[in-house]
Amino acid sequence: MGRPDPEEGQLPAPVKPPDGGWGWIVLLGCFVITGFSYAFPKAVSVYFKELMKDFHVGYSDTAWISSIMLAMLYGTGPVCSIMVNQFGCRPVMLIGGLLASAGMILASFTTNIIELYLTAGVLTGLGMALNFQPSLIMLGTYFDKRRPLANGLAAAGSPVFLSSLSPLGQVLLEKFGWRGGFLIMGGLLLNCCTCGAVMRPLDMGMKRKMGKAQDKYEAKEMLPIGGKSEEGISTTDGTKKGKKAKKKPKKGKKLLDFSIFSNRGFIIYTISKFILVLGLFVPPILLVNYAKDTGVPDTEAAFLLSIIGFIDIFARPACGMVAGLKWVRPHVAYLFSFSMLFNGLTDICSARASNYTGLVIFCVFFGISYGMVGALQFEVLMAIVGSQKFSSAIGLVLLIEAFAVLIGPPSAGRLVDALKNYEVIFYLAGSEVVLSALFLGVASYCCLNRGKKEPLPENNPSAGGGSDTEEAESDVQEAEEHSSDNHQPAHSTDNAVVVANEEANHVAEGQRGEGGGCPAGDGEVLARDGCNADQMVERDSF
Repeated sequence: MGRPDPEEGQLPAPVKPPDGGWGWIVLLGCFVITGFSYAFPKAVSVYFKELMKDFHVGYSDTAWISSIMLAMLYGTGPVCSIMVNQFGCRPVMLIGGLLASAGMILASFTTNIIELYLTAGVLTGLGMALNFQPSLIMLGTYFDKRRPLANGLAAAGSPVFLSSLSPLGQVLLEKFGWRGGFLIMGGLLLNCCTCGAVMRPLDMGMKRKMGKAQDKYEAKEMLPIGGKSEEGISTTDGTKKGKKAKKKPKKGKKLLDFSIFSNRGFIIYTISKFILVLGLFVPPILLVNYAKDTGVPDTEAAFLLSIIGFIDIFARPACGMVAGLKWVRPHVAYLFSFSMLFNGLTDICSARASNYTGLVIFCVFFGISYGMVGALQFEVLMAIVGSQKFSSAIGLVLLIEAFAVLIGPPSAGRLVDALKNYEVIFYLAGSEVVLSALFLGVASYCCLNRGKKEPLPENNPSAGGGSDTEEAESDVQEAEEHSSDNHQPAHSTDNAVVVANEEANHVAEGQRGEGGGCPAGDGEVLARDGCNADQMVERDSF
């Protein structure tokens, strides 16, 4: 009884995540991609002062550059999900790297702020989006038990790159101007193509080859030694090919799975993230300009982002390790809620910082809380929807967050232009983050805990395996239809085995009654192992 062929109407068994091996190279690539995706929109803020002078625009106009980048990173989530499901992660990431680099190179030749929006904003943002989402999907494919730690280490790419890109941008600005800085930044973004090249998918073809080899090996073991073995094997393969030709076309894989909206945990998470993003990115985007307006030198003002990045480097892996603990991982949503609360209170308590020392203290606590949020946000989403639906879930979540990104920083910049007061901005941003934390914690406790007491439906989307269950049910129905066409019962594996044994015994008795075929003393063995290739083919069909 050979292993079922994946191509015979049945899905291949998902490859078990190795939790290491080549996964560490994938983790390194995800580290770099995450660094560029999150740190780049903030690091570009070092050029805002020069852009304001050259293009004669205000804070809100330059803040749109970072907002458009982040909006493309988030808003193109469903497009990325569809492309990944259709073409795979590696090709999408290679195209994304080229687009991101081309956007910054073209931005160095722009003559007005609108062209800058289209190049550095739209084109570079789209390229980073096509790299960011597939890298997270690949990370979830390669890690399971160590996934919280892997997410924390990959998320550490953001602070590492922020602490390096911000001072680098200041140096490039002083030596080459903002145009030369954009050109060099575009060359750096070509490293995204290298990261995409190492995203090797887990090979399903190896399992197919092993299954076919096992079938042939079992055929040789069950058939008599001699020339009939090869004949039986070829007959078996020929019969399988015939069945494949008769098989009905299988439904294609969903490019975007909207069934995740039936998951209450996913709804709570999405609403909370929308409120969170309204205020989360405002302080780091406006921090450099705020420091410069208070009289802090340009180099020291840019160094504030490096402080946030340096603290963030250690906060994210540490938080990932804590989230991976056995007694913490089932309650990771509450840890995420606490991290958001910590971040929001940091913004509120530091709103009145008016000197460099106060800003440094704010950066330390903001780096810790921001690192916790960054390390947990996608781990919580994976825990809610599961790895099978994660590619669709992250695309839809990022799309919804895109609207918040387009509202948050530009609105804060407009308030700065109108009020000339950063204190109100910090209070507003901190209040939004605190509200998101309270909503996630209270809603998770009230709705999800109450739902646990109710009888669970047969297909529970929160279990993270809904897609596998649906496809398995369709495969069972297809298998039943196929069996009914051949007039063979296929209600269960046990019934199939019983019928196969009865038919094999009947054939063996008939051959013994006619005095031909196999020796009489081997009746039991022949009934179990089969006498010829036809019996082998018949049993393999079950």
